[in-house]
Amino acid sequence: MAKTAAADEGYSAVFFMDGATVARQMRGSEFGAFLDGYVGLSDLADTEVRAVYLNLGPDLGIRGLVFFRIYFDEEGRADSHWNVPVEKFSETAAKGPDLGAGPIYLACRSRCPEPRFTDELWDPDMTPGSNHFQAIRRAVDENHLKFQKKVMDAPDEDIPVLQAAVKRSSSTTDTREAARQRVRLARTIREQRLRIKTLQSVHRDAMSDIQREHRHEMQSLRNDLQSMEEKLERQRLANEQLKVRLSERNEQYLTLQQEISEAGNATEARQDASDAEVVLLREQLERKQRELELRNDKIVVLEQERYDLAHREPAENTLMAELKAQNVFLVAYHPGLGHITLPYEDIPRYFENVMAYVAEKCGLNEPAYRQWLAHHEDPRCQAEVDGKPCHEPLIRVSQPSDFRPGIDDRCEPHQDTPG
Repeated sequence: MAKTAAADEGYSAVFFMDGATVARQMRGSEFGAFLDGYVGLSDLADTEVRAVYLNLGPDLGIRGLVFFRIYFDEEGRADSHWNVPVEKFSETAAKGPDLGAGPIYLACRSRCPEPRFTDELWDPDMTPGSNHFQAIRRAVDENHLKFQKKVMDAPDEDIPVLQAAVKRSSSTTDTREAARQRVRLARTIREQRLRIKTLQSVHRDAMSDIQREHRHEMQSLRNDLQSMEEKLERQRLANEQLKVRLSERNEQYLTLQQEISEAGNATEARQDASDAEVVLLREQLERKQRELELRNDKIVVLEQERYDLAHREPAENTLMAELKAQNVFLVAYHPGLGHITLPYEDIPRYFENVMAYVAEKCGLNEPAYRQWLAHHEDPRCQAEVDGKPCHEPLIRVSQPSDFRPGIDDRCEPHQDTPG
């Protein structure tokens, strides 16, 4: 897209506009890199930009302008589907105003060479104080892009060559002056027509925006009206329902008053019966309280007897008396606990329930210890299959505290299944 030949063929540039000012400038080759997706502009992410393509001569005279739109996506990359032939338009579009190097080729929305690209272009503003052409011309004159400006030779017709050329007839001079006037008049008419077209385009856009806003506002008002009508209808239905409910409540109130009046006499009779029943219940409660006190006294006595039996001295000339006198300790062995030494005080409790004593020492309750002991003695799967134990060999869990019922005593297919 960009011109990359020698300066004799001219230059190309792209200006990004912000209102009536040039916000960003780049050479045509740089813009081509943006179109190819090699780089992006993060500050323009998700933005549609108004831009101008410039066709410049070697002397930086403006030959053509194309006012186009381009969208940058969320990553700041140019729209990959953008395909406006701006270079072609800058060389073949209709003539526009003279910006110092003769009438330019101008392509904008109101003067689009190919109608299918009309929506991709925009019209410049030509009103004083916000004239886009003047802003573009000033930016070209400042030459921030550092183009090499070539000084062009003056036209040959302005150089006197022959002495006879100076002595032309007055009629020839008048004819040339008239031609110049016609050219200036044609340019002025062309500029005014362009101004009228751009103003008409701006007016159409403004009218379109106003109509769109009007449609949106009317739609919003319609939605609000519909919402209010629906709300009013709901309120009306709610009021009707409340009226029905209020009528039902009034009927219920009257019925309840009648029932209360009818039940008044029966209530007095039931009150007498209830008082008698309360007296009877109070007597039963007092009797139960006395029985509870007697039971508590018995429990206290039994607890004292148990304590006395547990701490009484053994009878003389008995094995227990001899064990206590000689400070003899009993040693027992149990799976999962190993060898334990039984002090004299624990001997009665040990013989009273061996399994409960060992389970307590292992930090378990008696059923859990018995379940581990069964696994320890026969480490096979206990799940039932068709009414028979699976009996798949398992790895023995040596410590009762590590044993997990339903997992360690089951093979992998039968874990957590009812046994």
